[in-house]
Amino acid sequence: MGEDTSRIREEIEETRGRMGETVDQLAHKADVPSRVKESVADKRDRLKQQMQGTAAKVSDATPDGSDVKQGAQQAVGVAQENPLGLVLGGAAAGFLLGMVLPSTKVEDERVGPVADEVKHRAIETGQEAVEHGKQVAQDAAEAATESAQEAAQNVKETVQESGREHVEELRSEAGQGGNTVTP
Repeated sequence: MGEDTSRIREEIEETRGRMGETVDQLAHKADVPSRVKESVADKRDRLKQQMQGTAAKVSDATPDGSDVKQGAQQAVGVAQENPLGLVLGGAAAGFLLGMVLPSTKVEDERVGPVADEVKHRAIETGQEAVEHGKQVAQDAAEAATESAQEAAQNVKETVQESGREHVEELRSEAGQGGNTVTP
């Protein structure tokens, strides 16, 4: 009888240990706001890292003073070797500068429809980018909501399962000898 009592006490201690671990796991799963915050913080950190990586790439791609000087010397050499290319490059630069400056009445009459089409396409592209950004934000919010719902369902199922197991263990212990043990 002494062995049965000590064995039952050991089983009770083991059960308490498992229940303690289960309670810790359930507490983590039930703390949905903290888990959502962690998820958002992880995503924010990943975004920061991506932005830092992009900034580093831009910094690496930006030429320093010696690179600019060398490029200018190469441009002078190319211009001397290919004056026609220089003229075409100048015309392209002039065109771009003309696009930036305000238009005159004559330009509006002759180039207006083309300029309007270019502006319209730029606006459409900008709107598409904004819509895409909204969709990404909406998808992130939906994912967070789904994650919270799944976590709540998992907590519920785990609590129910743990309760059933505990009840079965108690019934099993009670049915094995009818001995009552007080810890």
